[in-house]
Amino acid sequence: MIRFRPILLGLALLLPLAAPVCADELLIDGVQAAAGVNTPRSGLTMSQVREQFGNPVTEHPTVSVDGGPQQPPITRWDYNGYSVVFENDRVVHSVVHHAAAQ
Repeated sequence: MIRFRPILLGLALLLPLAAPVCADELLIDGVQAAAGVNTPRSGLTMSQVREQFGNPVTEHPTVSVDGGPQQPPITRWDYNGYSVVFENDRVVHSVVHHAAAQ
């Protein structure tokens, strides 16, 4: 039995490596562009978005933890069918809502 002890110890240490690897998969329906949905492009100012697309249905309050350079103020405007995300006063993303993309 003494001869098998190192072999058993080695197998016991390798056993977790032989176990199947499992992971969760996160699926996000993020649609950046959809046919027939005109959205503001990145870099436009808030004023330019208002001029070209009108007033949003909802203006969410600006979010910023401390307002420092590491965490710039982020604002989201919701229009019918899409949302526009601003960093400071510039468009960062325009995202088409899932229902509008279909």
